[in-house]
Amino acid sequence: MEEKCTKFESLFTFRSEDELLEHIKTCPDCAKEYEEMQKVSNLIREVKPYFKKKEKTSIRIKAACAVMFLVLSGLTFGVLTLNTDISDTLKYGTTLSSEDLGFPVDDYGLIAVE
Repeated sequence: MEEKCTKFESLFTFRSEDELLEHIKTCPDCAKEYEEMQKVSNLIREVKPYFKKKEKTSIRIKAACAVMFLVLSGLTFGVLTLNTDISDTLKYGTTLSSEDLGFPVDDYGLIAVE
């Protein structure tokens, strides 16, 4: 039983392409491995554009989500800041009146100015 040649990996990694091709001409084991490697390489080249397209789409989706989060959070905080009744209800459970805030008020609940 013949031993299988194990030089392909070392030639591929550490030597020049010319030395590898010279060895492939004389060694059928390495030639077979080189052919299989070329098939894999061709498949990778074939699917590469699809992965790049998928990556670009993923980046666009992430950017759109970030923009939507900023818009929605800005609107939410804007409404809470501008509308004191909502923020008072969230903080204290009820809306605060002028009397609750400690201002002098008349019988109608309006601030009394002296």
